[in-house]
Amino acid sequence: QGDMKKIQKEIAKEKVTGSSGGGMVEVTINGKLEVVDIKIEKKLMEEKDKEMLEDLVLAAVNKALLKAQQLTKERMGRLTGGLNIPGIDIPGMLG
Repeated sequence: QGDMKKIQKEIAKEKVTGSSGGGMVEVTINGKLEVVDIKIEKKLMEEKDKEMLEDLVLAAVNKALLKAQQLTKERMGRLTGGLNIPGIDIPGMLG
C-alpha cells in the first residue's frame, strides 16, 4: 500500500509531451492528466487555418494522454510484478 502511494506521488510529478504536425504543436501533461503547457509554432498562427490547428492540438493532447497512461501502467507494473490488476491503470486515478 505504501509503495503504491509513493509511486502515485512520483507519477504525479512526471511530465510527458505529445506532439503533432512534425512538432509544430506540443502539449505537455503531468501524471495527474492535467495539461500544463501548450506550444504552437508561430507559423501555424500566421496561417489562420483554425480547423487544422484544432486537429493538431487534439492529436497532441491525445498522444500526451497515451504517454501518461503508458507511464502509469509501466510504473504500476513494477509494483505488481507485471500482474494486470483491474483498476490499477485507470486514467485519472491519481487525481
